[in-house]
Amino acid sequence: MPNSRHVAIIGGGCAGLSAAVALLERGYAVTIFEASAQLGGRARTVVVKNNNPPQKLDNGQHILLGAYRETLAMLHTIGVDEKAAFLRVPLQISMQSGRTKTEFSLKSAHHLPAPLNLLFGLLTCKGLSFAERAAAIKLMLQLKRSHYQIAEDSALAQFLIGRKQSPKLIQMLWEPLCLAALNTPIAKASTRVFLNVLRDTFTGQKTNSDFLLPRLDLSQIIAQPASRYIQEKDGVIRLNQRIHSLTVANNALGKESFNLVSSKESYHFSQVILAVSPASAALFLATQPTLKRAYALTQNYTYQPIYTIYLQYAAETKLPEVMTGMTKTPGQADIISQWVFDRGQLCGQNGLLAVIVSAEGQHQNLTQEALALQVAQELAQAFPSLTKPLWHKVIAEKRATFSCVPNCNKPSNKTAQAQLYLAGDYTYADYPATIEGAVRSGIACANLIANCLE
Repeated sequence: MPNSRHVAIIGGGCAGLSAAVALLERGYAVTIFEASAQLGGRARTVVVKNNNPPQKLDNGQHILLGAYRETLAMLHTIGVDEKAAFLRVPLQISMQSGRTKTEFSLKSAHHLPAPLNLLFGLLTCKGLSFAERAAAIKLMLQLKRSHYQIAEDSALAQFLIGRKQSPKLIQMLWEPLCLAALNTPIAKASTRVFLNVLRDTFTGQKTNSDFLLPRLDLSQIIAQPASRYIQEKDGVIRLNQRIHSLTVANNALGKESFNLVSSKESYHFSQVILAVSPASAALFLATQPTLKRAYALTQNYTYQPIYTIYLQYAAETKLPEVMTGMTKTPGQADIISQWVFDRGQLCGQNGLLAVIVSAEGQHQNLTQEALALQVAQELAQAFPSLTKPLWHKVIAEKRATFSCVPNCNKPSNKTAQAQLYLAGDYTYADYPATIEGAVRSGIACANLIANCLE
């Protein structure tokens, strides 16, 4: 007979790991089933084998925020030293054009409390007219008074235009923040979700608006310490075990339980958390008549890509900032590069630059070779001291996140099937597809189980 305090978690990404940690803290037993050979989901490591020696890289250059309270709390629980894991940078945005010119720069006043730190930063930023700075400050004050709430959701670009934000202000400030936070084009992005991120970032402690840039790959920051913690707490992790079917059965006492079947074995549990992507969850939900609504909601999603282009330059190569935004000037052709990170300054990989291209765009029509060449040319225009890169690696996550569009109806963590729960960033209605959204969803499932049984 399945133990009601032993929970099966299908999926070992950030949502599944956070659910496991939260349950173990409350005295439950957990077994994680992960289809791949490593934990972490999208927060994983890849190896560039054509180098000597082979080099480990993140599957993408990630940015976390100081407002990610649940992620930071979980990392503390599993023993991660934040200072060793992250470079914490008070909010600053520097936008460089392809003409070696800084088009826009903003630094928050770290000596002031929130939201004055941002308001002062907007007042003194460079690259905007006084009228544009005043319009941005006015909007932030309006949002603060309304507690970052709006009556009707709409596309963010439409919302900003209606609040008298100029095209340049949108291009230099709001669009880069939207792409970084929501990974969705500003013409499609949900205003309500964007404002939720602004609320968490610019209210409360002033450190909420800090950028947390990983000094290590995310496997070292999340997956590996979480794995150690789970196993130290007698949790079970089964890698390379894809669950092929999930069916509901009655146990000897007439209570419902679940049969899980993998290619290796069958298992029986009374509580199950599906911590997989919407597409993978749909495969299980489609077989259960009581879960038609949850299944239908998993079909609502479209997806956005994230491309990370790694370029290795000579070891002595160093950019002016560890993180720089890329933008175009009036009359200049569109550029592909959005953010460039100097991984030498960040994590000791001297001469290695990481360029992020978020959301859908013209870059998807290029081969990886052509994309790397285009990005290298854009960097050479912005930073003339750069020489020819020694090698490059393009990592394309074509379905990296769900499209965070207005009024997207998401499934809840609790399903119509008793004791079956959904975890994943796509279930956390208030947030975009982020590590924080995934972690919060996992914790929500753990709390639902605990409240049901205690």
